[in-house]
Amino acid sequence: MPESKQSNSKHSDSIPLDSKKREPRQSERKQPESAIVASKHPDFNPEPWIRANIRTLTPYHAARDDFHEGVLLDANENSLGPAIPTQSQLHRYPDTRLDELRQKWADFRGIQMDQVFVGVGSDEAIDLLMRVFCEPGRDEIIITPPTYGMYKVAARINNIGVTEAALKKNFELEAQTVLSRVTQHTKLIMLCSPNNPTANTLNPAEIERILRDFRRLVVVDEAYVDFSDSGSLCHLMEQYPNLVILQTLSKSFGLAAIRMGAALAHPKIIEWMMKVKAPYNVNQLTADVAMLAFDHVDKMHEKVRKIIAERNRLASRLSGHPDVETIFPSDTNFLLIRIRGAKEWYNRLAARGVIVRYRGDQVHCEETLRITVGTPAENDQLIKELYDSANASDY
Repeated sequence: MPESKQSNSKHSDSIPLDSKKREPRQSERKQPESAIVASKHPDFNPEPWIRANIRTLTPYHAARDDFHEGVLLDANENSLGPAIPTQSQLHRYPDTRLDELRQKWADFRGIQMDQVFVGVGSDEAIDLLMRVFCEPGRDEIIITPPTYGMYKVAARINNIGVTEAALKKNFELEAQTVLSRVTQHTKLIMLCSPNNPTANTLNPAEIERILRDFRRLVVVDEAYVDFSDSGSLCHLMEQYPNLVILQTLSKSFGLAAIRMGAALAHPKIIEWMMKVKAPYNVNQLTADVAMLAFDHVDKMHEKVRKIIAERNRLASRLSGHPDVETIFPSDTNFLLIRIRGAKEWYNRLAARGVIVRYRGDQVHCEETLRITVGTPAENDQLIKELYDSANASDY
């Protein structure tokens, strides 16, 4: 058993971007004083990439697209109000565009409002991108396993092919491997950074190479970006109009229950997503909570710092376990560990009421568990169960 189980290979071959363009970790950055403008590519036109039937689509025109105030008798709402005790105007359909929320998200990331699409988690944006840009039964996407499983699921639901370009064994992205898989039917490349389940941030230089050499959309899922020192790639949207960034309020903001996510992209991409989405895709309760979240960004920063500190403590405690072989570097709110007998440990912990995720069936993830960083008390219980079982006479 090596003395140190914490791998240090994550940034060993990383090529940083221009330091003037890189953001600090989101938990440390100040709110932008001015937003960047997506003006370097005024002639950018994604329309040829869009499915023919979508290009000729006449979007549904909702009542709230026209009027928000007045004697509203245009949407067949229940004029007597909700059938539950509440002061909220829940009998009214919500705003269809949510411009105020989009503006808050744009301010937070230093971009323009028309570069923001908000939806039901980032999963809605994933599905919409496939529906807008991929022809069912013909086109395909590229994914880089091990990665977030919904990319493949969404593609299968939409009858879109899936080509895999696996990460290297150290979980690093290799642009040439991805680009070598591109065909005339490849319409989206899906990247997750920081990656789930491997917890590492993908090399931004490799992402940039893909953006330069692939003349379609490159989607970077940044669900865990606020836990990473590398920061968001939003600053690259000005340079690369084919970049789409996915974000969510589920992780750093701790709002998984409200199902709120966003796609950040060139305004012309966002425009097409807005045309295809359901007219009232985000409910008013979710929108209200999301708005409140951006008024408490400092609280989010504070919680992120605490989670990172607890993640480091948990990694240190796990490193002494006799079966733990590797604790992979993490830029997220979870740890991926390689542990002998991972499936047995998964079942043993579950029987004791501690639920982790078995990832040993994923590419390059043999004998691994993914462990969310819990509260200090939850992490202590996990550690206790791991060590008690290791010391048990029947083990």
